[in-house]
Amino acid sequence: MNKKINFILDFSVITIGTIITALAVYFFMIPSNVLVGSITGLAVILENILPLSMSTITMALNTILLVVGFVFIGKEFGAKTVYTSILLPVILGILEKYFPDQRSIMGDPFADMICYVFFSGVGISVLFHCNASSGGLDIVAKLLNKFLRIELGSALAIAGILVSACTLFFYETKIFILSILGTYLSGVVVDRMIFGFNIKKRVCIISKKEAEIRDFIINHLHSGATVYESIGAYNLEPKRELISIVDKNEYLKLMDFIEKIDQDAFVTVYEVHKVIYRPKV
Repeated sequence: MNKKINFILDFSVITIGTIITALAVYFFMIPSNVLVGSITGLAVILENILPLSMSTITMALNTILLVVGFVFIGKEFGAKTVYTSILLPVILGILEKYFPDQRSIMGDPFADMICYVFFSGVGISVLFHCNASSGGLDIVAKLLNKFLRIELGSALAIAGILVSACTLFFYETKIFILSILGTYLSGVVVDRMIFGFNIKKRVCIISKKEAEIRDFIINHLHSGATVYESIGAYNLEPKRELISIVDKNEYLKLMDFIEKIDQDAFVTVYEVHKVIYRPKV
């Protein structure tokens, strides 16, 4: 029963993410012609030369890419990818039927691009958290990765930029520049939405006040820490390095405490996107 409930919840969330993405495409990307690199962007371009609707072209492209993916890559594309690849053009088709008058909501291509990047970022990040994707260029990226040995992130960026570059043949230079810019910003926004809410700080501290700092982390921040024995390369003196993973609020308190207690402390800080551990009870 739990598996069935989880299955229903999972696909319900995926449906919501796909709807958000489709709304962003239809009401922000299409009216402005700022075609941020995506399979729907390619469909909008092909609509200029094919006697088919954008939703029909998107469905055809996704179907072709799914078949190619299954043939050349294998069964990596599970039910979620197939579902979103079909659902997205279906929703776009419904929007075409009930909202045929596509006018720019913002009245400005740049503002439309910003809105599209934000709302599509929300939709894509929802899909990501459900271990799903919208198909399309993700499949192209995996093909480039397999046959040309291009890293997945780079492959996806290349595919997106190539789609955006096609606007140069159909629209003014301003739209071309905004499409390239939007493609870049879209990647940044999606990354921040996927990882940004869980970012923690890994703080590495070498200080003569190590005991006091360790006590502050454990008893005031109620966080954990690890102590490593290290040797300085300059004079080969043994030192103790204190490492702690803290959230944003804890980080500010910790840095303020270190500044007060030891201004000569050597501190390095790294971003941590995910922490997996099982606390002892």
